[in-house]
Amino acid sequence: MNGKILVFPYARLRVKPEADNRIVEAFVDSELANEAFTYKLAWGQEDSIHMDQVLEYNKDPNYFRDLLLYKLTLEAQRCLESSDLSRREIIRRLGTSASQFYRLLDQTNYRKSVGQLLALLSILGCEVDLVVKQKDTDAYVNANSGVN
Repeated sequence: MNGKILVFPYARLRVKPEADNRIVEAFVDSELANEAFTYKLAWGQEDSIHMDQVLEYNKDPNYFRDLLLYKLTLEAQRCLESSDLSRREIIRRLGTSASQFYRLLDQTNYRKSVGQLLALLSILGCEVDLVVKQKDTDAYVNANSGVN
């Protein structure tokens, strides 16, 4: 995380340590593509925590941005499947290249913008509602998209 220190409380763990069953080892788990850490308790139990859980708990803005892009991309893929428009026509309406269009549809590409995806969804005949709600003292964004 680029030297950033994030917290994750014991209370959020599935396998919780106790006074007589403490964490004896914690490590970045290569078996989980180095995207999680595993901890072991004195009595032998172990569990893993994925980085997404830690980022979500810490309300990391980049994590939520990427999650929004991911969800919008999946909706765009779904809408594309049911669209009568040809890919060539969609590309023309977007005013972009074929390679850029396919990058927009790649759910693992996080270098695209929300604006690009909203334009694509609009061309596909989808309506996107953005709802901002107050939750405790933190605001969060929930993107709901649906086909007209």
